[in-house]
Amino acid sequence: MTFAVHGLPVARGIAIGRAVLVVSSRIDVAHYFIKPEQVETEIQRVRSARNAVADELTKLQASVALMGPSEAPHELAALLEVHQMLLQDEALSDGVKHWITERLYNAEWALTTQLEVIARQFDEMEDEYLRERKADLEQVVERMLHRMKGTAAVLAPTPPKRKRAAADDEHHDPTSGEGVDAPLVLIAHDLSPADMLQFKKSVFAGFVTDVGGRTSHTAIVARSMDIPAVVGARTASQLVRQDDWVIIDGDAGVVIVDPSPIILAEYGFKQRQGELERGRLTRLRHKPAVTLDGERVDLLANIEMPEDTLGAVKAGAVGVGLFRSEFLFMAREAQQLTRLPDEEEQYQAYRRAVEGMQGMPVTIRTIDVGADKPLDGKAARQEHLNPALGLRAIRWSLADPAMFLTQLRAILRAAAHGEIHLLIPMLAHASEIRQTLALIDEARAQLDRRGAVYGVVKLGAMIEIPAAALTLRTFLKHFDFLSIGTNDLIQYTLAIDRADEAVAHLYDPAHPAVLRLVADTIAECRRQGKGVSVCGEMAGDVTFTRLLLGLGLRSFSMHPSQILAVKQEVLRADAGKLASWAQSVLEADDPAAVLSAPR
Repeated sequence: MTFAVHGLPVARGIAIGRAVLVVSSRIDVAHYFIKPEQVETEIQRVRSARNAVADELTKLQASVALMGPSEAPHELAALLEVHQMLLQDEALSDGVKHWITERLYNAEWALTTQLEVIARQFDEMEDEYLRERKADLEQVVERMLHRMKGTAAVLAPTPPKRKRAAADDEHHDPTSGEGVDAPLVLIAHDLSPADMLQFKKSVFAGFVTDVGGRTSHTAIVARSMDIPAVVGARTASQLVRQDDWVIIDGDAGVVIVDPSPIILAEYGFKQRQGELERGRLTRLRHKPAVTLDGERVDLLANIEMPEDTLGAVKAGAVGVGLFRSEFLFMAREAQQLTRLPDEEEQYQAYRRAVEGMQGMPVTIRTIDVGADKPLDGKAARQEHLNPALGLRAIRWSLADPAMFLTQLRAILRAAAHGEIHLLIPMLAHASEIRQTLALIDEARAQLDRRGAVYGVVKLGAMIEIPAAALTLRTFLKHFDFLSIGTNDLIQYTLAIDRADEAVAHLYDPAHPAVLRLVADTIAECRRQGKGVSVCGEMAGDVTFTRLLLGLGLRSFSMHPSQILAVKQEVLRADAGKLASWAQSVLEADDPAAVLSAPR
């Protein structure tokens, strides 16, 4: 039966595919695709875990047999027998083999997926006693996961190749693919940035999550992958079943489950239209971003990893405006790496980014962890706090000077290979500025004592806290440029948790207070002859391109996939004529209405 789930549209386009559910577990498990030649190895890992748990239960049963009724009631022996039966159940073992063989899931993912399938069957049983056996099954699977945790395989560097749906084929049936050739869409309650980083290398045609807001990092990374996504869909992961056919409408924020042929045909047409529009935009790739009145505009790229520079150059970016270096520090446990990257590992990563941009500048933001970007294992310990207001970004770095100095040395060394701008996140206090500058001097001094080669960097600060936006002159005494992080600036100005779908409707980039802070920052930088850019989601949203041009912004940094659409807006704009209109937007009680009105 066809039904629809509504959420927040965060990445445009239409995706049609079979649902892959990532199941929440009491144990963190890795989710990744294996190569076909790894199928037998993964099945053997499950088999070994099952045998180990069976031995464990057998020993427990033997111990229980030696105990008297007062020490071990007969119900305990019966329970262990049930666990043994569940462990050997063919529905479990055959299902796990299916997910590994047909979908190329890693062993842990296959096990939790089959757990979810069988658990649904238990939920539908009328007999209360049998329904309660679901908890026993969960315990058995959890024992197996514990057994596998210490021997988890390294993440597969390359996912298996799948056939893409032929969107340009008018007669193509998007539901015709089966097995490893079927397009896949990911359905989850939530995804951490680390999960997203792994899936970024993968083959999903779209994403849906129960939670998250328009600028949650799940949404940001989904946009960075340039695939349709809907977040804040609340109960989607409970309503959608494994392998259901699903349509994701990333423009409207709608998820359609088990669509009828008529609905499929309609969305298939929309999908093809989207592909044609993207094709038209690619013709602008080599065209300079210059307004009708001759104003040159720098369109820069936001990246997470050095390898993303390839996409940035391909999209026509004239530099990297934001390298989110924290992604080098995340998901390391899952990859069986050391907790933090050392200086040499970071230096090599930054150097690859510089070399990847082929002489164009690279802006590296120092580590910005905390809040919705925890390092491995940190999230649980912060549940009782408000992490967005806690120890994150530069506060984290200043609290761990050794870690920060390591990163600074690596960045300075990489600057010997090309133009690097060093960007500091979330500064608010003059004392933090002084401490940061002192540590940068100390990093240079340490490199001097080692005789290491390093380069000159331009120093910049993020403006993402209202306090910073209101004390610009202090910042401009010390920094060469400022970069406005609109995502956090909106969050902190309006007191809206940008990852909380319950208050997502209050997250308003066009709020007069937000626009005033952005406008004043641009104006003051221009007055003092300092560089200024916007690197938040607002920079890649074509709704705001004309306004930012009218306010005097000439440097936009966004995900590479958004560059061509913004460039199209720039090419159609007359920056001089937009200046007075931009001021009218600032002075309006309802700026959003002015922005959306035809001109």
